[in-house]
Amino acid sequence: MLIHPWDAPTEDAEWQQWLAVHDFGQLAANGRPGEPPMLQPLHFAYDPSHREVITHLARPNPLWDALEDRPTVLLSVVDDYTFIPGPWQAAEDQPPEHGVPTSFYAAVQLTCTAHVVDDPEEKAELLQRQTSHFQPDGGSAPVTAGAAPYGRMLSGIRGLRLEVHEIRAKFKYGGKRSEAVQQRISERLAERDGPRDAAARTHQQRRLTAAGTPTGPPSPERRP
Repeated sequence: MLIHPWDAPTEDAEWQQWLAVHDFGQLAANGRPGEPPMLQPLHFAYDPSHREVITHLARPNPLWDALEDRPTVLLSVVDDYTFIPGPWQAAEDQPPEHGVPTSFYAAVQLTCTAHVVDDPEEKAELLQRQTSHFQPDGGSAPVTAGAAPYGRMLSGIRGLRLEVHEIRAKFKYGGKRSEAVQQRISERLAERDGPRDAAARTHQQRRLTAAGTPTGPPSPERRP
């Protein structure tokens, strides 16, 4: 993923806060020689205190062989995306029809080592952590190995711990453009009010505000 300086996080808290509420992505594993990468959409829970991602998949999933042979994987999360028409992006001294269309989006990529979890007690603990993340108010019975209602189902899944080595984040919201052009785009997003336009506008306004604060140049590569 190409990250220009103007698209990099303004600080680590930017991607950390975004990732905390974006917990669905695609896990990419290397395919066999001559085959394409394998992609698995999944919910996950990112645990910054343990520098790991936890999730699980059905035992018949073909991804397991790839993970055991080649455990280095990439978890990709993308959201808050929208299309920006060319005229919105035209510089102040350009005719609108000369503007270049583009995409706005937020993306975080986590490079990880995959660890398969098969022990029933460890799987139960992993599932309970994941359930607590998605259901903080409870409502489901505890996940306990050998106990109803979920114990008998543990054999049908395998747990997955992703040890995080590197995190790269990108917030592409027109940071290369002048403030006047960015404000124009922001106004157009508010007028169009399409899916994800409000989220994109929020990112753009936040980053405009941050750009007005003296800070050092952010690094495009972030580690937890």
